[in-house]
Amino acid sequence: MRVLWLCNIMLPFIAKSLGQRIVVKEGWLSGLASKLMQNKDTNNITLAICFPASNDLNFVSGDDSLFLKNSVKGVAYYVFREDTVHPENYDASMEESLGAIIQDFEPDIVHIFGTEYPHTLACVKAFGRPERTLVGIQGLCGAIAEVYMADLPYSVQKKKTFRDILKKDGLLEQQQKFVQRGEHEKEALSLVGHVTGRTDFDREETKKLAPQAKYHFMNETLRDEFYHECWNIDRIQRYSLFLSQGNYPIKGLHYVLDILPEIVEKYPETMVYVAGDVITANKSIKDKIKISGYGKYLLDLIHKKKLDDYVKFVGSLNSDKICARYLKTHVFLCPSAIENSPNSVGEAMLLGVPVVSADVGGVHNLLTHNRDGILYEKNQPQQLKDAILRIFGDDKLALSMSSNAREHARITHDAEKNYRRLLEIYHEINHSI
Repeated sequence: MRVLWLCNIMLPFIAKSLGQRIVVKEGWLSGLASKLMQNKDTNNITLAICFPASNDLNFVSGDDSLFLKNSVKGVAYYVFREDTVHPENYDASMEESLGAIIQDFEPDIVHIFGTEYPHTLACVKAFGRPERTLVGIQGLCGAIAEVYMADLPYSVQKKKTFRDILKKDGLLEQQQKFVQRGEHEKEALSLVGHVTGRTDFDREETKKLAPQAKYHFMNETLRDEFYHECWNIDRIQRYSLFLSQGNYPIKGLHYVLDILPEIVEKYPETMVYVAGDVITANKSIKDKIKISGYGKYLLDLIHKKKLDDYVKFVGSLNSDKICARYLKTHVFLCPSAIENSPNSVGEAMLLGVPVVSADVGGVHNLLTHNRDGILYEKNQPQQLKDAILRIFGDDKLALSMSSNAREHARITHDAEKNYRRLLEIYHEINHSI
């Protein structure tokens, strides 16, 4: 069986072979790809992977072919062009590129990971075989658009920095771009025959967006590093909090900053670490020019609440470094306004890091409240504060949640079980035609 994957990013093992920067996103794809590659002699799957690249990448620049093709570790990969900076714009020329890739590889099944980018719609149209098209639900742009502002004051929503004006990318414009992406997502899902999901949230959303499609339940396999380490309360940085990202409003960093002074008052050693893009950078003239409206709001909030010594942005971290950061953390936070099944929560649970998360989307399918961690109502930051303080002040509770979380996550993210489930789905689709 020949299976073509369409991914949003260049997977790390491909990036490494090309000498490109490894993107720290969608890490679970690497785990799933590894299982398929390791078992290629017995699973009857010939895998190929395609992904977009912008024209500024050195190995793409100057080449005007429909796609670039190579292989690594016995897996063929295809690179096509897409304006990855403006995912709200649909470029019909991608249909020709993806059609050429499909013609070259001749897949039995096309498996598309995510609906967030216009290449999903282009691929669905180019393949034109809904009964052999499988889309994995990740985030959902239409749903994100509805809550994008995450309770930010309207005065903040409409305020623009120089960068926002220049790029036409203020917060209100960003929200509208998600609306546009949601329209492409809606059209793409209306044209497919199969979807995979894993939460109550994505099942219900799929019913609305793709009523014709068959829903296949499948959990996700996480990055390998997180299966081999274990949180130890004797080795943590006491009163440390960690967020895996905070670069746009729905990730909810501003909720944490609002209640942080009250936590610092009780525990002066408190530190918040934030991974991902450092959108508050403001030291150089270049930083000041590039800062976004949301980044400026976070920076002003930090200064206003005198939190400069209690918040540290650590930038994008590779698997080893982010795993190390988790293991030093007292409490992992997911204060998002919306999520489906956040891999960051799964990674924290797999390691045994105590988790406090907003009860949004499908998080409750990952984490059992008051057993594996603590869920709170998303619009109740005082509940967030109380949950953090509760774990900070009770090592017995932290240890219990740590143990329960690891046990739960090892079931949810069982690599072998999830791999077998993927094969079942592939064979079901291939044999049902």
